[in-house]
Amino acid sequence: MDSGGFGKAQKPPKVAKVKNKTPAEIQITAEQLLREAKERDLEIVPPPPKQKISDPDELADYQYKKRKTFEDALRRNRNVITNWIKYAQWEESQKEIQRARSVFERGLDVDHRNITLWLKYSEMEMKNKQVNHARNLWDRAVTILPRANQFWYKYTYMEEMLANIAGCRQVFERWMEWQPDEQAWQTYINFELRYKELDRARSIFERFVYVHPEVKNWIKYAKFEERNGYIIGARQVYERAVDFYGDDHMDERLFIAFAKFEEGQKEHERATAIYKFALEHMSKDKAAELYKAYTIHQKKFGERDAIEDVIVSKRKFQYEQEIKENPSNYDAWFDYLRLLESEGDADVEVVRDTYERAIANIPLVAEKSYWRRYIYLWINYALFEELEAEDFEKTRLVYDSCLKLIPHRSFTFAKIWLLYAHFEVRQKNLQMARKILGTAIGKCPKNKLFRGYIDLEIQLREFDRCRTLYEKFLQNGPENCTTWMKFAELETLLGDVDRARGIYELAIKQPLLDMPEILWKAYIDFEIEQEESDKARALYERLLERTQHVKVWMSFAQFELTLAASQQEDSSLPVDAARGVFQRANKSLRSIAQSVGLENATNKEERLMLLEAWQGFEFEYGDEASRNAVANLMPKRVKKRRRIQTQDGSDAGWEEYFDYIFPEDEATKPNLKLLAMAKAWKMAKETASTSTNQEEETVSSKAPVGDTGAPSMSSSSLSTQQLLSQDDDRDDSSESSSSDSEGEN
Repeated sequence: MDSGGFGKAQKPPKVAKVKNKTPAEIQITAEQLLREAKERDLEIVPPPPKQKISDPDELADYQYKKRKTFEDALRRNRNVITNWIKYAQWEESQKEIQRARSVFERGLDVDHRNITLWLKYSEMEMKNKQVNHARNLWDRAVTILPRANQFWYKYTYMEEMLANIAGCRQVFERWMEWQPDEQAWQTYINFELRYKELDRARSIFERFVYVHPEVKNWIKYAKFEERNGYIIGARQVYERAVDFYGDDHMDERLFIAFAKFEEGQKEHERATAIYKFALEHMSKDKAAELYKAYTIHQKKFGERDAIEDVIVSKRKFQYEQEIKENPSNYDAWFDYLRLLESEGDADVEVVRDTYERAIANIPLVAEKSYWRRYIYLWINYALFEELEAEDFEKTRLVYDSCLKLIPHRSFTFAKIWLLYAHFEVRQKNLQMARKILGTAIGKCPKNKLFRGYIDLEIQLREFDRCRTLYEKFLQNGPENCTTWMKFAELETLLGDVDRARGIYELAIKQPLLDMPEILWKAYIDFEIEQEESDKARALYERLLERTQHVKVWMSFAQFELTLAASQQEDSSLPVDAARGVFQRANKSLRSIAQSVGLENATNKEERLMLLEAWQGFEFEYGDEASRNAVANLMPKRVKKRRRIQTQDGSDAGWEEYFDYIFPEDEATKPNLKLLAMAKAWKMAKETASTSTNQEEETVSSKAPVGDTGAPSMSSSSLSTQQLLSQDDDRDDSSESSSSDSEGEN
């Protein structure tokens, strides 16, 4: 073939013929090839050998190398915050807290807006129990990054864990000034509710609904009022919300919630009026759910039984859907079970089966807060079996199963134990009830269990058992004053006064008490009830040896005054005794500032309180002379000024305050001045005696024969004047008193 002048045509390559096309006996896969390559990898770097440090020199060398490694890494790239954190955490692991702080501070100099760095720094201080350091860090963090909610949450949590409730509240107030998101407000509200501060929570809600004026927040506010029993307040909140949104921004959720609230209060006419008002003022395209709710409302309160059946069936379906989507929604279970039990011909087996399904949804977290709602499923189940089904063996089985399920080592519920014991009492099985409560106290000795057990034994009139239980109760918590008082009250009711007195004596001798003032008051009241005025008086004296509080003195005087006239030989003796107590108290409080070093302002306020009580006593029981005597002791109210200094020592101006000047204190000032002048005169005389003979002759020739004090007065005039001026101005050098003296007469 002609190739067109370009040479011969190339022949195609020959393909080798495969003689055997059967698969090989040993197959090689890609995974096997990779595994063999990995096994033959010779470039694997072996791990560094473990270093064992045996002496301080090796430790110092190791620390030096590690610090050099960290510093080199920081020198290469100082903007990698992870390196700073690792460096500081390593210093912390070496117990070098100061070095760790230094590293963190250097890191903050590099990037002061890094949230992780602030958190790690503060957590290190908290972990090492450096509370003030941690508090200062949180203050710096929230000042620099006030919009970082993590800092505020951590700060408030730390203060609450330290039981610094007032400080925690101040942090929350600082946070609210920045108007954070809704969760922050809700956290503040929940904090106040944990400490039963309903008025504070209400004031927070007032600010919350105006900072975040959403419908759900108004509804939440109203439900808060309703939940705490303020029905009128809840209704006012709904009405204010309707006025707040007006006709232009109406929302069907608000009216549905308002109507359901009235429906829950059995105010069906109000609910109907609310539905009608909303339907008249809202467009239909925005009121679909409102129409549905209104229809349900009308059906629910209709007169036909068929409508009721339809409503119940529909509600059952809705509850089934809710618990299917979220089996841990215990509120839905409660509503569902309540609906089933409220039916006239409720099937016991159906209700029992529903309870079994509900209690099968055990909380995933072993924390009491997650179990609080769940445990009421068991309680309702047991009460249903006892009261509705009247199956007592099943009731006992429910209680046993519940107690086996609760993790008693972590927490327990005293309510379950007490309900179980009372159930056995109703079944006339006292031995079993005592065994249950004894087991409860052995596993988890809670105060509520002890009190419930003791109340049960009191109802059974088993007072010896009550004494035994009180002894165990006090062994478990000897600092609980309420227990001591209840124990003594029991003995008093039983007529064993000596035993009650012995209990009080043991109580006041305890080194640590939670409320000692209440215990002392109870002991004194006990002696007064027993008409043992001498012993009560002795108790007051013993209490005054421990504390000189003004209220104790006032109570002592009132005690002396209210002694029965029949116990006195003369009717004027109680008045004289009370006056004597006031006089002792005045003398004691007057000398406390010098002997104990109490702050002057505190001492003056207590003295003023005492004198006012004394003055009221004299106006009622005293004569003109005694009234004038007390009136002469009343202080003058004087307005003064003092300089204000900031933390760095700079002046911040002046402020005015009121001080009290007592005549008894003023009467001692001339004596102090006279002593100061005598001391200065003596010093000047000694100085003059050491001078030369010529100066002594000159001075003696000028001075009269009988006037030995003239030379010393001339030479000591400056020092005497200084002492007098120091005595006149012994208050703060920056204070200046005005002439505003208001007599406290």
